[in-house]
Amino acid sequence: MRKLLMIGAAAATVIGLGAATAAGQTPRNEAFRMIGLFGDVLGIVEQAYVVPVDDKKLIEAALQGMMGALDPHSDYLAPEGYSQLRERTEGHYSGVGLTISSDGGLVKVISPMDGGPAARNNVQAGDVISSIDGQNASGLTVSQVSEKLRGAVGTSVKVTFLRDGEEPREVTLTREVIRIESVTGRIEGEFAYLRVSAFNENTGRELNETIERLKRENPAIKGYVLDLRNNGGGLLDAAIAVSDAFLERGEIVSQRGRKPDQIQRYSATRGDLTGGLPVVVLINYGSASASEIVAGALKDHQRATIVGLTSFGKGSVQTVIPLRNGADGALSITTARYYTPSGASIQKVGIEPDLEVARSAAEARIVSRSSFIYSEAAYATALDASIGAERKGPHTPHEAPGEDYDKDKDYQLERALDVLRAGGVLTRLAAAPEGIVVTDPNAIVVAANAAEPEGGE
Repeated sequence: MRKLLMIGAAAATVIGLGAATAAGQTPRNEAFRMIGLFGDVLGIVEQAYVVPVDDKKLIEAALQGMMGALDPHSDYLAPEGYSQLRERTEGHYSGVGLTISSDGGLVKVISPMDGGPAARNNVQAGDVISSIDGQNASGLTVSQVSEKLRGAVGTSVKVTFLRDGEEPREVTLTREVIRIESVTGRIEGEFAYLRVSAFNENTGRELNETIERLKRENPAIKGYVLDLRNNGGGLLDAAIAVSDAFLERGEIVSQRGRKPDQIQRYSATRGDLTGGLPVVVLINYGSASASEIVAGALKDHQRATIVGLTSFGKGSVQTVIPLRNGADGALSITTARYYTPSGASIQKVGIEPDLEVARSAAEARIVSRSSFIYSEAAYATALDASIGAERKGPHTPHEAPGEDYDKDKDYQLERALDVLRAGGVLTRLAAAPEGIVVTDPNAIVVAANAAEPEGGE
């Protein structure tokens, strides 16, 4: 039986209704009584509802409701949904290119996929899907929304998106085969830029090949930018492979399940593909799960400087367990939390950047009044962090470009390159470089084109 391990996998265990009952669990007899009640209700609906009903759809909806009551990421996948999940993890599928999640009856965008129909139409992390082809999307599950967004290549779907502080926007998206090239790269002057857009079965290999290609193009590379912005995550193995590419040794991530002895640790192997050169990791509120594993590992090992905005905060592990070899679909069930090498839980908290930078003045305003809309912490049923930590609330980012900054430029990337020019070290300056708005007088900033850092932190 194959399990897809989304951000890790605890051992799949079949748990029966035992005679002993732990605190907070339903006694065996009561559980069986409630199962009987479900059958009674189903029978009444079959006989009394105003029109004939489809028993299969009712039961699938009940299973989805049961799993959704656990947390935002546990779900029952009908056979078609399970097949679609496997396609995505293998790196190709037909659709509009969105990673989505559900909370309180609303389906929100975690991240648009690079180059997909949604990204080309300016759909952004945090957008809420309010209607699909004119039908209200409130109350639909992630699986139901995914089914409506998918379809034959070349067909279109009209989706209305809600964004904080803006009027509803209807977008016509043309479905296409989404072939996820999870890693791309280019030379940026003296530095290499690596974009990881997803974590699938091909990501580790693609990263190695891309780094080697860039080394051939410029043997004198002086540092690397690893861009994980709007990367909604994927497979644990891929996250480990990406982290391992920049580390020589040490723990990458651990996952801890329900029982004290359910701890699994993953460590780096020898061989830093970059030769120890400075690394900057770019993240934002669309960076989730596997992206946070990588950012957390490189930050804790002081291997990289993190630039951007606090990440999404999805620190839970889902194990996908096929039912009857997938003939009856599968359960995607949360089985553990993951922790960075220092023992920090990312769940609901996210990875905070070393240098907090908004991409635009408009983005800074959004974070200042409603950062929770883009995070795991916004979900009413989200697991807690387990260590008492809390996500930083709405605030003004430390740094943002001015209103007149060229919107075609990537301000966060420019600041990442500034960090590399400073040798990968953050410095305190009495005055910010020209064109930079520092909203916090105690913020750490980096001199553009700095020749020698004034002092590392």
